[in-house]
Amino acid sequence: MASPDKTIAFVGLGVMGYPMALNLRKGLDSSYTLLICDVVPDAITRFQKDAEGQGPVEVIKSGYEAIQKANIVATMLPDAAAVKKVYLDPTNGILAGAEATLREKKEKKIIMECGTIETSTILEVGKATEASSAASQVTFVDAPVSGGPMGAQDGTLTFMVGTNNKDVFPTVKSTLAHMGKEESVFLCGDVGAGTAFKVINNYLSAITSLAASEALNIGAKMNLDLSLLTDVINVSGGQCWVTSKSNPVPGIQANVPSSRDYEGGFRIELCAKVLKMGSDLAEMVGARTILDKPTLEAFAEAKNDERYKGKDARVVYKWLNESERK
Repeated sequence: MASPDKTIAFVGLGVMGYPMALNLRKGLDSSYTLLICDVVPDAITRFQKDAEGQGPVEVIKSGYEAIQKANIVATMLPDAAAVKKVYLDPTNGILAGAEATLREKKEKKIIMECGTIETSTILEVGKATEASSAASQVTFVDAPVSGGPMGAQDGTLTFMVGTNNKDVFPTVKSTLAHMGKEESVFLCGDVGAGTAFKVINNYLSAITSLAASEALNIGAKMNLDLSLLTDVINVSGGQCWVTSKSNPVPGIQANVPSSRDYEGGFRIELCAKVLKMGSDLAEMVGARTILDKPTLEAFAEAKNDERYKGKDARVVYKWLNESERK
């Protein structure tokens, strides 16, 4: 069995976590063992096959086991409930495992959540870590990502890191760089800052997805050349990530969700969720907002229509184009 300092655990092999963990295994040298954990057995089996020849991969059953066997544990979990279960469960949680194993050992360990989770939950886990009997040896990091499934597959994700122990950042950065670009791993501040950066970014991205779709739909209704309109926008004041990197109009750009029937991107349901998280964060800190409520209403109408349900968020362009003006 590999020593904990040559072992990294990854919990959560979903749409984002699976390619992230695969890129992590590819990036680590063969002296490292990667531990994997997921509630879906098929994901484990598929991962073991896809990672053949890349280096040692072992299966674990819980966060408790992860922290006992590895000095770095990364998680990519879908929601607050999953985060609380994996980290805070008194029987199988990461912190319970840390407290049990560190009574006898003096190893330093890093635990980090890479999903987009409500700020309040991230702060709760951070406080629980600092209140733990293992606090002097365990550092909690929130490191949410930007780049979506395509970035996860390509290994080009951006990471926004928050931690109260800045001394661990070089180790965190070198680990995350296997799943993203090293120059795009940012230290944003204390625990919760990484999540706040991510939520604010998603807030802006969601609103610009609707705004860009509205603008291009106006052009469509005028029978303008939408490819040319996109070119003009992208060298003018209206340029944004949506128009330049993931255009909502089918056929304008290759290999983006809109050109494959809005499949394989950032689902509209998730986009609405993170926009609501941004709206909630604004309310929590007393920041006045105007655009969040009407954008949430638009996403709610689109995602509840069977024609657009489960599609990439840029499907709001199709929803607008096929809707009557009210």
